[in-house]
Amino acid sequence: MKFYVYFDPYGHARQIISEQELAETYNNQTGEFLAAVCQGQPDAEKAHRTGHVGTLTFDNEKDLNDYLAELGEEIEGFYGCRSESRPYNF
Repeated sequence: MKFYVYFDPYGHARQIISEQELAETYNNQTGEFLAAVCQGQPDAEKAHRTGHVGTLTFDNEKDLNDYLAELGEEIEGFYGCRSESRPYNF
């Protein structure tokens, strides 16, 4: 089952629709979906839309929700990173 996900400019999943919803509501046009999602934003002009629509494929909606729950962890700045970098005092 395909899902279309709008990711904002920071890479956060903001809106998700199924393949059927895309066909029924937006005539299978991801550009129309992007335009509808960006409509309320100040930079919503066609040339300045922010974010993108990605396609995810899962067996069911539960698998999609599990995947999106894993994306919930964000890096909270330099000191919140989980990598090998260490904070420095400059």
